[in-house]
Amino acid sequence: MAKLTKAQAKAHAQACDLLTKDALTEDDKDFVLKNWNESANHVNGAAGAFFTPYDMAFDFTIDAIGQGGYGGRIIDLCAGIGMLSYACWHRSGRRAKITCVERNPDYLAVGQKILPEAEWILADVLDVLDMGLGRFDVAISNPPFGAIKRDRNSPRYTGKDFEFHVIDIAAHLANSGAFIVPQMSAGFNYSGKPCYERQKDGKAVKFQELTGLHFEAGCGIDTNFYINDWKGVSPMCEIVCVEFAKAVAPAPEVIAPAITAVPANDNKPFQTDLFGEAA
Repeated sequence: MAKLTKAQAKAHAQACDLLTKDALTEDDKDFVLKNWNESANHVNGAAGAFFTPYDMAFDFTIDAIGQGGYGGRIIDLCAGIGMLSYACWHRSGRRAKITCVERNPDYLAVGQKILPEAEWILADVLDVLDMGLGRFDVAISNPPFGAIKRDRNSPRYTGKDFEFHVIDIAAHLANSGAFIVPQMSAGFNYSGKPCYERQKDGKAVKFQELTGLHFEAGCGIDTNFYINDWKGVSPMCEIVCVEFAKAVAPAPEVIAPAITAVPANDNKPFQTDLFGEAA
């Protein structure tokens, strides 16, 4: 547990008081999301659990579901108290069908008050593929970063970085995904930098080569703008977008006839034009 400032402790206590209500107003939910402090009663350094800043979460939705939003199926892996799901719910015009997976029962209890419209599942993210949840349009996540203790691996990745396990799982559940990851795990450098550039080597490049996935920067949100808005940490991170349906398996033949694989360290973005053809 981290030591909170007097102001943080007071705001967290107010958020806890609000959570005793049977139903929260939208103002209540905003206050809880901004002030309920994950470090008050939990050792978040070991769990790698740090909640996305409120305003960054709403920017994130542009990459996750688009400017106008839609009512598709969304799965939030390692959902915390539902910050990303809450933002996506509102961006979708309250039409999205959202499933939130979270292993911490305290976080889940808060999340159920924040977004009762979602289906909340108390479970380890590494067990999700055994649950028969079906196919989703979009997977979203701000997963724990780095070498987090786990009991099993994702289908293809066996390394130590938990964010890659979550992305690998998402690839087996959804057509596309948007993820908040450390910059060194993004496959590109954009936030806080003078220009966008692909990483030429490193763990993100190796993961993309292993899986055939290609990490992109979406619309280009500079997360450095929010670096001081996190609670207890100041991570330099990126929003990574992945089109799972367009992933090309790391094999000699190209599986999808209209799509050409883009090397993990190729600075050319992998995206479609207005008519749906590979760029």
